[in-house]
Amino acid sequence: MEINILDKGFIRLVDLLGNDKTAVRAARVSYGKELSTDERDKKLISYLMEHKHHSPFEHQVFTFHIKTPIFIARQWMRHRIGSYNEISRRYTTKFAEEFYIPDHIRVQDTENKQGSIPTEDKHMENKSIGIIKYTYDYLFETYNKLLEMGVAREMARMILPVGQYTQFYWTVNARSLMNFLNLRADSHAQWEIQQYAISLAKIFKEKLPWTYEAFIKFEYKGDLLNEVI
Repeated sequence: MEINILDKGFIRLVDLLGNDKTAVRAARVSYGKELSTDERDKKLISYLMEHKHHSPFEHQVFTFHIKTPIFIARQWMRHRIGSYNEISRRYTTKFAEEFYIPDHIRVQDTENKQGSIPTEDKHMENKSIGIIKYTYDYLFETYNKLLEMGVAREMARMILPVGQYTQFYWTVNARSLMNFLNLRADSHAQWEIQQYAISLAKIFKEKLPWTYEAFIKFEYKGDLLNEVI
């Protein structure tokens, strides 16, 4: 399962350990029991979520392959309960030519100092996107010149911008994924990472529908998923 995001990014589901009933088994072991009917198992998931018994959801584990601009990856990796392995510019120049070109420009929100809003100035927008493209081209050309001169990859990479795409594997349990969605599938998060969070939610909903339904009903604190999914 793969979802394309932004101009060149994606989220790809690589592996999934467990399903909705995995959380049920983990919860019922407390009483020496396992599964029951679908109806009772689904009700138990709702009960667990409503009463904040979250540890059973740590047994549902996703592995994703993520391709995203570096500035989004750095926000992403602040979510520490998960495992990460990222492509390294010390070892390879593969995909080094890929940079995020936005399809719109935002200006600073005067009311929310951490936020931004799309500009209505099309001249400024076109000029800004042109400057971004020009800067990427110049820096990538300079990067290649340094490599051709014999500069080591680990040093030449210093000039590459955070708008360059990176790729990483992320293994995360459902409990931590829900925390990610609470913070990033929200209008207060940066627009680009919102797009990734919404796509993660779509995968979550498809693969763990009972857990996702209970999450939205009892735990979700954001303001995007109720509208788009």
